[in-house]
Formats: sequence, C-alpha cells, structure tokens
Amino acid sequence: MTLSGEQLQQTARDTAAALAHVSRGRPFTPHLDVWKVRDKVFLIVTEDDSDLQIITVKVDPHHGDALRRDHDSITAGHYLNKQHWISVGAGRGVTKRLVENLVHGSYDLAAGHRVEEGS
Repeated sequence: MTLSGEQLQQTARDTAAALAHVSRGRPFTPHLDVWKVRDKVFLIVTEDDSDLQIITVKVDPHHGDALRRDHDSITAGHYLNKQHWISVGAGRGVTKRLVENLVHGSYDLAAGHRVEEGS
C-alpha cells in the first residue's frame, strides 16, 4: 500500500525510534527533525507548513541511483550530499516496508555497520 506523506514520515520516525543508540533533535532549523546514531545523521524528517512531506536518508550511491530511477517521488537528497543521500516523498511504490528498509539501511551506514549487497 502506498503511503501518504504523513504516514511516510510517521513510519520513518517509528522505525528510527526503535533502533539502539539513537538521538534526535533540531540542530539546524525547527523544520528539520534530525535523527542520529553515534552523533552521525541517518534520518531527517522535514516538517514545515508546505506540502513538502519528505524524509531524507543515507544510501549507497548505486542503490540511490536505482531508487531514483524506479520511483518518481525519490530524488537526490535535500540539504546533504546528493550522491549519498536521497529524499523520499509519498508516491507510487513508496510503501511502509520500503521506508522501514531505507531507515534501517541509513542507520547501518551512519553507524558504520557493514551493509550486505542488495539489502
């Protein structure tokens, strides 16, 4: 089932909150909910008054390229390195499982965990 922007963001928050050694805050602006593991950012939830309801996560560049190619609502990361980060908005194919996998993968990359090919 495709998620709305609000569901997308809540799924990302719930997934991040369940992970170990996670902190969150708003160090940049009140509109960016920033999640970190071991002082490294792995998730940004954009919360502003516009219709822009996105999350931004870290990805392997090849995986990010494939996701951008396959999903119209996945773009190069807002605010961060465009090669290593993607922003995800509501759209066709953006499911709860995809969002959970993206948050877990970003957490693993930021924490320095080895991520197996294809996961």
